[in-house]
Amino acid sequence: MDHFEYRGGVLHAEDVPLPLIAAEVGTPVYVYSRATLTRHARVFRDALKVLPRVHLAFAVKSNPNLAVLKVLAAEGYGADVVSAGEMDRALAAGIPAADVVFSGVGKTAAEMRRALAAGCGQFNLESEEEGAELAEIAGGMGLVATATLRINPDVDAGTHAKISTGKAENKFGVPYDRAAGIYARLSGLPGLNLRGLALHIGSQLAKLDPLEAAFTKAGALMHAIRADGFAVTHMDLGGGVGVPYRAGEVFPQPAEYAAMLARVTQGWDATLMFEPGRVITGNTGVLLTEVVRVKQGALHPWVVVDAAMNDLARPAMYDAWHDFSAVTPRGTMMTANIVGPICESSDTFAMAREIDTVARGDLAVFRTAGAYGATMANTYNSRPMVPEVMVDGAKWAVVADRIEPSTILSAERVPAWLA
Repeated sequence: MDHFEYRGGVLHAEDVPLPLIAAEVGTPVYVYSRATLTRHARVFRDALKVLPRVHLAFAVKSNPNLAVLKVLAAEGYGADVVSAGEMDRALAAGIPAADVVFSGVGKTAAEMRRALAAGCGQFNLESEEEGAELAEIAGGMGLVATATLRINPDVDAGTHAKISTGKAENKFGVPYDRAAGIYARLSGLPGLNLRGLALHIGSQLAKLDPLEAAFTKAGALMHAIRADGFAVTHMDLGGGVGVPYRAGEVFPQPAEYAAMLARVTQGWDATLMFEPGRVITGNTGVLLTEVVRVKQGALHPWVVVDAAMNDLARPAMYDAWHDFSAVTPRGTMMTANIVGPICESSDTFAMAREIDTVARGDLAVFRTAGAYGATMANTYNSRPMVPEVMVDGAKWAVVADRIEPSTILSAERVPAWLA
């Protein structure tokens, strides 16, 4: 459920008509609904109340906007970060450092030092080498780093290959059959408090079966490590629960996810940690765009919009689907190709798609754009950086400015020998 609805034939974000935002801010622009964000955060959190001990850390990479993080901080969420920059955002939003989980396969020594100095609550180690380096750095600072060891359970998530992270050929985690030995060796290092295991098998999972298989393997490993005499007090089970992008798609609900977890983790006696991202923010946002023109095509007309692959990269990167809706529909349909203005054939949002009939100057939205939308935006073709707006009932505000090409150009320098 989201709060983007038609009223009087015009699409609104909560109580704000989208044409108002387009007129004031321009297009393209991301528009977020605070009510949707809050609702999804609470539904997910409340579903997991069937579990005895839970820690929630929002996956900042899915939407790092400061206003979004502020809302989630108020809902009791911690943060899962994969860079010092994301950590800074989480802390700026008021998320306690103790509730920050630092993940990622390529943490640098400088990032480790910064996170340790900030009081980061947990590091998810991706390798034995990383664990040894973290222990050395922490010891040199007179600190002890709290960590879990990320395992690769070699479970196929059944999702797109580019967002699969739990198969043996993926770069994440340590091999499952070597994890117990690595855990034992790292547990003996001064400067490191290794307290559990972590895993994450992929994003946008449409079924719970792969997650259950991965969690079952993780539980077996947990029991084996305990049998060897080592403590396991925390099990970080990652994120990955998907959301529907096409009308009519059905994905597991948080309550179903929680019921599976309660069954699989019964008797674990560990704090269960989660890093939801898309399931919280996906339906929170739309990308509002204007039709530049409709031109004739060989088979279908080309609907050229002012949003492009630099603003919403998922279709170009993953062949991802985003429903496309007119802001003020005419009540008729057309079959068309939807593309952006960038000089790349991959700047294509849809081919031969049945959509609302649109014409030059019409407004439209790409739906379910609140996750992995603005965060992946760039300035290719020297285009502006897309702005972001948050709506709260009848109120709305720009929460990230449009960064114009002239501002970006001003940060560049011509060396004296070229002047």
